[in-house]
Amino acid sequence: MATLKILVVDDEPGIRSGVTRILRNFRVDYPFMDEAFEFEVLEAPTGEAAIEIIENNIPDIMLLDNKLPGIQGIEVLEYIKKKQKNIVVVMITSYASLELAVKATSDGASDFIPKPFTPQELKSSIENITKRLFLKNMTNKLQDSGKQIRFTFLSVLSHELKAPLNSIEGYLKMIKDRQAGPKLEDYDVMIDRSLDRIKGMRNLILDLLDLTRVESGKAKRNVTEIDLFKIARTAMDTMRPYAIQRDVTLKLNGTSPLFIQGDAEEIEIIFNNLISNAIKYNKDGGCVDCNIIEIGKDIIIEVKDTGIGLSSSDIEKIFDDFVRIKNEKTKNITGSGLGLPIVKKLIDNYAGKIEVTSIPGQGSTFKIILPINKS
Repeated sequence: MATLKILVVDDEPGIRSGVTRILRNFRVDYPFMDEAFEFEVLEAPTGEAAIEIIENNIPDIMLLDNKLPGIQGIEVLEYIKKKQKNIVVVMITSYASLELAVKATSDGASDFIPKPFTPQELKSSIENITKRLFLKNMTNKLQDSGKQIRFTFLSVLSHELKAPLNSIEGYLKMIKDRQAGPKLEDYDVMIDRSLDRIKGMRNLILDLLDLTRVESGKAKRNVTEIDLFKIARTAMDTMRPYAIQRDVTLKLNGTSPLFIQGDAEEIEIIFNNLISNAIKYNKDGGCVDCNIIEIGKDIIIEVKDTGIGLSSSDIEKIFDDFVRIKNEKTKNITGSGLGLPIVKKLIDNYAGKIEVTSIPGQGSTFKIILPINKS
């Protein structure tokens, strides 16, 4: 149960005690709220007493009469505005004039309750204010969260792009100054390394585009009946030149064809990422098996490799954005750290699951479970 503090500023004891009595057991609750709100009522008979309370125990809501002994309610409102106190002020007065309404509104009053008011009128006003406070607080939290996410994202992105750019710049300066000699072949290693870094940056940009497409939900999905084997075979053909370089054998197993309702481009992204990772983190001379089978109402896709494997602590992190496992065996392997998070988000779109089992030094298996939907 959350609590909001309400300060009642009125020189009439009956008004102050009446508000306290009305709100003593009053609760505000909506389905979209995490918890209900109750109210702690503070009382002040004068504007001076109200200011003292504000300085020592700032309320969330203030019910403020304008006609007070000493300084007037409108002066208390001016004080709140000057001190930039975050208080929702509701004027309660029998003498509300147009001039007062304009002045009070310009100084930050959010509402007026004319005296005498009924318990229901008071509760209705407090209920609306509570709802606005809750939604404002939620908006601020989302904005703060969004700013932190953007800051983290841009920090990681700038780091991922800065390092290869610095490397390429260094190699180009060495080539320009002919530091390795006058012959073009003297610079083959530098050129190859520069091309590798350019390829890494291009892959990062493509992964970012995929991630944006998946998370925005704005791209039109072309959901049709697709053959998983056909898409898996295309992904393997795409990755085969890389597999040949690593002397890694690719195998596609199962009964073809096997159809499912889905977006061919999304499914291809899933296969491309899993198969390329299985090659990238494999051992020279290793093997990648892609198995696709139908069991009951599910389709099971398994991508198995004979590579370096993952520890249990690594498995817990690999689906987080920009995470790359760093150890002695992976230090020379490039990647964006976005491939597996994209795979996870796409699988979620199909109400599917992905499971990982791995033995360090022996290999990993990524198992996808997709419910069949042929409607």
